[in-house]
Amino acid sequence: MQSNPIHPRGLSLVMADITRLDVEAIVNAANSSLLGGGGVDGAVHGAAGPELLKECRHIGGCPTGEARITKGYLLPAKWVIHTVGPVWHAGSFGEDELLARCYKSCFSLADRYGIKSIAFPAISAGAYGFPMQRACRIALSEMKAFLEGGGRQRGVEVIAVSYSLDAYQCYQRTLLEL
Repeated sequence: MQSNPIHPRGLSLVMADITRLDVEAIVNAANSSLLGGGGVDGAVHGAAGPELLKECRHIGGCPTGEARITKGYLLPAKWVIHTVGPVWHAGSFGEDELLARCYKSCFSLADRYGIKSIAFPAISAGAYGFPMQRACRIALSEMKAFLEGGGRQRGVEVIAVSYSLDAYQCYQRTLLEL
C-alpha cells in the first residue's frame, strides 16, 4: 500500500485494494440494483461474502447520487456505504452535481452512524466513464468541504483510495491544484 498524508488534516491518499483496508467504512461504487457488478462493486461483494448480497436484496436499490449502508460482513470494515455514481454523458446530464451528491450522501451516513474512518474509491471514474481528472477534483473538493465543515473537529479520517498508479497520481496532481 502506498500512502501519502495530505492537507487538510484528516485526508489522505492511498494506493491499495479498498477491500483490505482496516477502516470503519468503505464506499462501494455500486450500480443502482446494489446486487454486485464489476470493478469495485464486484470486489466488495466478493470480499464481503454472500451475506452482503442478501442484505442488499432487502434494500431494494439506490438512485444515482444517493447512498445506502450495510454491514461489512467478511471485510475488515464494519460498514459498506454503497453509492451510485453517474454514467458520463459528456457532462450534459448534471453528472458533476450527481457525483458531488454521492460524496455528500456518503458523508451524511457516516455522520449518522458515527463513522470515524471512511475510504472512497474513485466513484464513476471506471466503467461509468467519468473523466478521471474531473472525478478526482470533485472527490477531493467534497472531502475537503466535509472536513472543513466539521469532520476534522469530530476526528474523522477520509481516505481517497486508488487501485492504479495512474489514479493515485491523478489525485496527487489534482490536490496540488486545489
